[in-house]
Amino acid sequence: MEIARMNYKFTAILIALLCFMALFMEPAYPRNEYLNDGSARCGEVDVSVSNRDYDYDNYDNSWNESNSQEVRLSFRKYLGTDCKTSKENAQLKQQLELMKMCNKVNRNPSLAQNENFALLVSKCRGVVPQVDEVETMPTGSLWDELKDDYIKENPESKTLDNNNSTLKMPPDGYILPLPKPKDE
Repeated sequence: MEIARMNYKFTAILIALLCFMALFMEPAYPRNEYLNDGSARCGEVDVSVSNRDYDYDNYDNSWNESNSQEVRLSFRKYLGTDCKTSKENAQLKQQLELMKMCNKVNRNPSLAQNENFALLVSKCRGVVPQVDEVETMPTGSLWDELKDDYIKENPESKTLDNNNSTLKMPPDGYILPLPKPKDE
């Protein structure tokens, strides 16, 4: 019974696979979640290597030992739109976002002096807004507007705010009666 026997074929395949992967690897860069490409993935290639040793007891009191080594290469193709359309949609998404933000970038001349924003300034150069954007906050109560619209659309409805209701607000200072005590 050999317990610690090295499988040289498996080790050679593993080293060759790692060297092959190192040829195509790129450094990992952080993703910008704000202007990322969304779900513009066409597919994935996945490589996995496993080595399993099994020792188990059968019901007839005999021991079985097995050793399995696996190298798996799988490819997934995502359903939906094709890769070209996905990439165009991601590019349009980025361009629309830049179009919205370039007005703010072009109004701030200090960004052009900062080297960290050089790419953003270069992308926004030449983008001229048609109308100056003015951010306004809504005034009034949205609930009151919705309620008035509802009363106009449903004049026969019974609410406290329209005149055809039999429901009336109690006068100021009205004291409500106390509930009756329960007899137990």
